[in-house]
Amino acid sequence: MQIDNNIIKHYLKNVMFITGTAYAGKSTMVALLAEKYDLVPCGENYHSLVADAIKVPERQPNLCYFQTMKNWQEFLNRTPDEYEEWIQGCSLEAAEFEVAELIRISQNHRVIVDTNIPLDILRDIADYHQVAVMLSPQEMSVEKFFDRDDPDKAFIKEQIMKAEDPQKTMENFKACLAKLNSKKHYDEFAKSGFFTIVRTDAKTDTKEETLKILATHFRLYSLYKEEK
Repeated sequence: MQIDNNIIKHYLKNVMFITGTAYAGKSTMVALLAEKYDLVPCGENYHSLVADAIKVPERQPNLCYFQTMKNWQEFLNRTPDEYEEWIQGCSLEAAEFEVAELIRISQNHRVIVDTNIPLDILRDIADYHQVAVMLSPQEMSVEKFFDRDDPDKAFIKEQIMKAEDPQKTMENFKACLAKLNSKKHYDEFAKSGFFTIVRTDAKTDTKEETLKILATHFRLYSLYKEEK
């Protein structure tokens, strides 16, 4: 069965989407907007509990990669092109789980979501004021990848250190990240036609300013002004 996107769009009218590159502040804004405006927050990989229980290699080969890969060294030493193709495949497969989960959650609640749904699908299932793109420089996405206190990133770094040539493996993995956050992909977001916020300064705290900008775009700002 296939459900047309205009039907899906109707059922997602209570959902606001934030997409974009890594280290742009997406997860932070989802949390802050949810808290301030009583929205249901759906953080990165929010759909995984359902997906992990349902996915099968025959239908979702990319989402099932960690079940089918030979070992972690295979994962870390794939070429940048292979890594990029896998990430894009994951996003496409995960989109079906995301949409189903968002329909379930949003019928009686407004929802804010950190999403990886591909841009071409977002254009068909959401209006302009439902989507915001947040961008950061490529070097921020690559060089700061291991800076966060994140168990998954710590595990990846641990596996890199176990490689036969850790330096070579680290360079390859960073090349994969650079490919994923290349100018090509940056421009796809920047020229998507969606509302866009660019993060250029990682040191200055701009959370409050960004919160107001996104609240205005999502048409939540009237609630903000009433509180003042």
